[in-house]
Amino acid sequence: MHTTLLLLLVIAAGIAMAIAWRIRQRSHARRQAIRAVLDAADALEARLRTAREEIEAVAGDHENPVRGAMQDLLRQRLWLQDHAITAELAQLDSVRVSLDSARASLEQQLQRISLARTSGA
Repeated sequence: MHTTLLLLLVIAAGIAMAIAWRIRQRSHARRQAIRAVLDAADALEARLRTAREEIEAVAGDHENPVRGAMQDLLRQRLWLQDHAITAELAQLDSVRVSLDSARASLEQQLQRISLARTSGA
């Protein structure tokens, strides 16, 4: 009887440890996903600030397309603030991919502007 009880306690402890490990792993994965989204947002914001300065140097303050992108970025950050804890990892990854894609698109647009400037000069 004591042996059976001891065996059941060992099994229960093993299951509890496995569950705790799994929860810790999920928590770690979520923190990494959130960190990746924040890093992507920071990189995009830094590039947008530089782009705004470059465009303003050429075209002045009027009709700077970076303003809309900055507003979109702010919306992404607010979404993250409200949903980071409850969002699925796939959602967080999707947001990060979207931010990385926006930064890559911005880079392409800025290269075209730079080429047009040097061709026209």
